[in-house]
Amino acid sequence: MEQRQPFPPGGPARATAVVAGALALAVVAGCGGGAAESGADGGTPSSTAGSASAARPPSRTEDYLPGLAADVWEPAASGAGTGTTVVLIPGGSWVSANRGGLAPLASTLADAGITVVSATYRTSADDAYFPTPLEDVRCAVSYAATQSPGRIVVLGHSAGANLAALAALVPSDASAAGASPSDAGTADASTATACPYPASAADAAVGLAGPYDVRELPSIAVSLFGASAEDEPDAWEDGNPLRQAGERPEVPVLLLHGDADALVPVELTTDFAAALAGGGHAVTVEVVSGADHSSIYQPGVAADTLLEWIAALP
Repeated sequence: MEQRQPFPPGGPARATAVVAGALALAVVAGCGGGAAESGADGGTPSSTAGSASAARPPSRTEDYLPGLAADVWEPAASGAGTGTTVVLIPGGSWVSANRGGLAPLASTLADAGITVVSATYRTSADDAYFPTPLEDVRCAVSYAATQSPGRIVVLGHSAGANLAALAALVPSDASAAGASPSDAGTADASTATACPYPASAADAAVGLAGPYDVRELPSIAVSLFGASAEDEPDAWEDGNPLRQAGERPEVPVLLLHGDADALVPVELTTDFAAALAGGGHAVTVEVVSGADHSSIYQPGVAADTLLEWIAALP
């Protein structure tokens, strides 16, 4: 049974996503279990929306940038999602970006009529620091736009949710806060690769258990920036989606988080949602009862809500 309540509490109950500048909070039943990141194999809750065992392989895999692969699932059937491409961005604490864990969700979305592009990106393991991972995600969005016409939704899990949010809110290379951290020497200039596709911006964004306010998890976020907030304040400002929440208010946002998440506090999602709503975005939040950091991206937890939300997009 799904129970929805407005955010902040006290207003009338709502059954659907909301108009721009408002936010709806839902508490839904779910189940937890699994590994810590979307790049790892995790438990798969039961659901009518699909399961890992039913996942089909991608239609093709190719490099969207040299050394950076993307799996592409062509839609298996027409349906509510037809005309939409979803770009999946995996987590990995900005140390890894293994897209394999998101394959069951990708397969489920493709079976519902959606084109899916699941892309990796460079991380600190590649000696690549902000803004390089964000530039890779932006390029993955532009690549996805060449695969299928229509709406582009960028969806990230965990660290990938942070990058997906930034890519949707600030799709160009110009940062909202000023100097690029690469100017300060944080990013390795040797990793810079020009994106070969026409620039495209996401039309909507989805975040699953994202560490949006990087200031709240400094010991993890240092892997994104390669330096502390004290040493690189501009980079930490530019890489904080809360600081960009007023950008592109026309972009609707769906945020999911499990209340059993022991890695990323659920407050990071609700705080980000409030900032987005204050910036004029149409925001829908669902806190899934019993879901943890890994089960939140499993088809049995996320797919039904995601498909319903996509179908309702204008």
